[in-house]
Amino acid sequence: MSLTNEQMERYSRHIILKQVGGKGQEKILSGKVLIIGTGGLGAPAAMYLGAAGVGTIGLVDYDTVDLSNLQRQIIHQTQDVGKAKIDSGRETLAAMNPDVKVHTYDEQVTAANIRDIIRDQDYDFILDGTDNFPAKFLINDACVLLKKPFSHAGIIRFQGQTMTYVPGEGPCYRCVFKEPPPKDAVPTCRQAGVLGVMGGVLGTLQATEALKYLLGVGELLTGHLLTYDALSMTFRKVKIPSNKTCAVCGEAPTITELFDYDPPVCTSKVG
Repeated sequence: MSLTNEQMERYSRHIILKQVGGKGQEKILSGKVLIIGTGGLGAPAAMYLGAAGVGTIGLVDYDTVDLSNLQRQIIHQTQDVGKAKIDSGRETLAAMNPDVKVHTYDEQVTAANIRDIIRDQDYDFILDGTDNFPAKFLINDACVLLKKPFSHAGIIRFQGQTMTYVPGEGPCYRCVFKEPPPKDAVPTCRQAGVLGVMGGVLGTLQATEALKYLLGVGELLTGHLLTYDALSMTFRKVKIPSNKTCAVCGEAPTITELFDYDPPVCTSKVG
């Protein structure tokens, strides 16, 4: 593909970067990113990926916009309360950038449908913006089995974390967190609270990882967990090894088919 004059102007600040240029912007425009969850993490990630010109964005969510969402889920506006989040997200992205094709999936990800959702547009990169442990483990397992790179992130109160998985290049989410915690072992998002801007910080980092992957530049957060404490304004990058005994990506995996855990409950690592 070749860039139009309008695209040359729209993405001019990308194009002047030697790591991007016109060819890199064409890669972005040809890129396909699936965002599972359009909440605190997925909302800012989707907006920055849309602004960047990612040509195909998938939005997965089965929830409607609630007034309490608006403190952090910036893709939705006051007039969107009561509207399906995927519809609100699609409308925002369409108004922002006509170059972006948005595909929506009004459903909860399950073992029965996640493969089909990921394969629908043959997405290049997956963003986990969910707010419950069962979904996070399901997304991880699906991406490992389908050999798809993805970004995990979680936020709570004034803290957040993120890591990136690329097939064959480092540990998966289950290497670090082997199983979901017991039900009620951690506070829910409603109980714990979260500073609204935390989603912006971590969601934007996820979008950054997606763009770097599409461009093939820089170092991704493979083999590392990046943590953020807003109160001390401290980032910490922790090296994490692959787990040879990991149940899904280890040398002798025991998870070879997808399955659902108990019905999702909001996690302490919330979106």
